[in-house]
Formats: sequence, structure tokens, C-alpha cells
Amino acid sequence: MIAHLQRASHTAGLLAYLYGPGEHGNHTNPRLIAGVDRGAPIEMLTQPDALSHLARTIEAPVERLGARAPERPVWVCSVRSDPRHPDLTDSQWAEVARRVVAATGIAPDGDPDACRWIAVRNQARLVHVVATLAREDGGVHHAYRDAFYLQTECHRIATELGHLPPAPRQTPRAQETHVPAPHITINTEPSGSVSAKGASDDLSATLLKHAGFQQIEDWYSRRHRLPTTTPQADRAAIASHAAEMLRAARYSVDLDPDLDTSRLTALANPLGFYTAGAEVLRLTDQIRAAENGAGLAPAVDHLLHPEYGVLERLREALEAAGEQITDLNDEAYALADRFGFAAEFVSAAQSELIGAGRELHRASGSQQDHAEARTQSPTPPDARSTALATSPAADKAKASSALGTPSPGVGTVVRPPQVPSPRTR
Repeated sequence: MIAHLQRASHTAGLLAYLYGPGEHGNHTNPRLIAGVDRGAPIEMLTQPDALSHLARTIEAPVERLGARAPERPVWVCSVRSDPRHPDLTDSQWAEVARRVVAATGIAPDGDPDACRWIAVRNQARLVHVVATLAREDGGVHHAYRDAFYLQTECHRIATELGHLPPAPRQTPRAQETHVPAPHITINTEPSGSVSAKGASDDLSATLLKHAGFQQIEDWYSRRHRLPTTTPQADRAAIASHAAEMLRAARYSVDLDPDLDTSRLTALANPLGFYTAGAEVLRLTDQIRAAENGAGLAPAVDHLLHPEYGVLERLREALEAAGEQITDLNDEAYALADRFGFAAEFVSAAQSELIGAGRELHRASGSQQDHAEARTQSPTPPDARSTALATSPAADKAKASSALGTPSPGVGTVVRPPQVPSPRTR
């Protein structure tokens, strides 16, 4: 049993196609076999002349969402049975449709606020399940895990119908015999030379000589040492290469940290191989260094772009990790679901920040226009009020009038001070 998921924008056009002759004229006896009965009995919705009412019935929750409605709110699932087995009856296909919408979360059993759906048949060995992603309680069904749930449920249904053989029982593997790995130590001696000691078999000797070590045989044992003429810069590279080959041959290698090129690279770059994290850290520094909205907007676009942004790539990576975990180990479904939940949280963050980039662009543009307007035409304050507020003569006149003695400088004209121009950045 094979299922195929699609998304559509309009229910009316989809129903017109399903109830029509089809692209190749292979639609025969289109009929509705199952679905919800909100607003009208299911028997009335099965009539071909009730397609417009049927489409409005399915899309009613979407219209209530308004601007929050998904761009393609129609969920379409086509389920096809194995042609090597007899076709199912309409009642059996109706049960298949109910199990499909329940397994994917479109309409779980006992949920009064589930999404509206119908099941239509127009060909042999095939059923089309049409649903809306808008729930009755105003929520939206997230379909990013539907393919996984659908595949699992179809496999279960096919097995129950006898279309698939039962899964073979796992036979325990024979206990493997673990042989202790020979140990080799590569370090720098007090004299400054680099030596390799430990295993003395021919394979390790061949690998060490291939890396550039010289073999020394004396009363002590078979040893290997780098030539004294080896440049200091090449010693770590040769020792690390030798250790890599020996480990690939299942040797246990103890390499001096001062000769480990991977460790030296990690010290030079604190993030090491985490290049994605380094890029996000660089983006964070760019956001913190932004002096205005115009500088902040491009960095935020890298975060929120609906196709190439950091959040979208993170959501895809978490979703892919969950699916890969399930493919590698069916019993690790709990761990896979944790990755799925994390991807859903990122998707919720994307939904929360829809339009934030455009608002930031508008805010930065209006802020820049306001600053330019202030720079070009500053509004001077009232000259008399400024003069009275800052003139020492006015203060002296007030004091003199309070004492009853006239002040000789009261009648003089006081010029307002220069109004400082606004600072521009």
C-alpha cells in the first residue's frame, strides 16, 4: 500500500478535478465514501451537484483564520493498494481513510476540534483523502511529520490485510571475539627526536616506514624514529599521519598532544570543525555592531528568510535528523520525536516572526527620513521664551522688582542665544 501527499490552494478546483473525467479519462463513478458531516448529512454531500456546498463546508475553518491561513491549506493524500491483491470495498477504503487521518493527526479519534476531511473514490484500488489544515479551534495542523506517520500506518494496514509478509524475527548474532588491539606510543623524547614504540609486528613496521619513520633494531627492541634531519614543521604532520594509518588498522595509538595536528588546528580555531556555528556567531557580531535599522535589517534577513534563512535551515536539519534516526533504528522513535518537537518549536518561532523583516525595513526607512527632515529644516524654539529663560538680565529684573528697585538693564533688548543645530550621526 503506497501513499502520496500533496498540497493544494483551493478545494473547489480540486473537487472539480476529482469528480471530473480526469486527465486521461480514467475517472469512473466518482463518489464520496467517508468524511465529516458538519452542516449537512453525509448523504447529501455525496451528490455531484453539491460540490460547491461541499467545498465551502471544508474551507469554512480556513476562512475563519483570515490572514493566519496557510498559503496552501488543502491537504491531499492518495492511497493506492497493491494490484496483485483484490481491490478493497468502499467500506474498507473508508476505514483506511479514517486510519490515515487519525495517524497523521488531521483528525485524531475523539477530537471534536479536528480538521475537516472527506474521502473520494474515482478509480479502482485508489482513494483520495481531502482535508483542510485549519482546525475547528482556530489552530493549524503542522504537516511536517505526516509523511513518516503515513508510511508507518500504510505499512501496518497492508500487513493486517495480508498484502505484506510478516516481519522476520531477528536472530541473535554470534558473539564476536574481541582481540586486544596492539598498543603503540608516538612521542617526543627528551633529546627532541620523535619515536614510535610498542608493537613490533611487520604490519605496524610497514605503516610506520611508509609514513617516514626509520626502523631501528638493537638489543632494546624493534623501534622506529624520525630522521634527525626532519624539519620541525614536518614532524607533527608525519606523526599524525602515522597515527591515522595505525588506527585505521585497528592499533591503539597514544599520540603526543604536541604532535597531534588536529589538536593544533583546534587551538588555532576555537570552533574547530563547527563552521556553521562560526557563521552564526559572525552573524551575531554583525547584529550587535549595527548602529541603526538599515544596518540591522540585512543581518535579520539572514535569520528570517523563508527559504534560505538560518531558522529555516535549522528546522530542516532537525527534521532530517529525526527522520534519519527512525530510518537507522525503528525503536529509537522517542529520540526521533524529540528532534521533531524541536523542529516544530523552530517552526513556531518562524510563524511568530513572519513579517518582522519587512517591518524592520519600514522602521529603518521611516527613521532615516525623520532624521533627514530634522537635519534639513530644524524647528527653532520661540525666541522670547528662550531669551527670558536664559537671560541673566531677566533674572536680575525679577529680583529687582521683588525688592521694589528698578533695574537699569531691564529695558534693553536681549537677543536670543544661538540655537544649536541638531547633531547628525
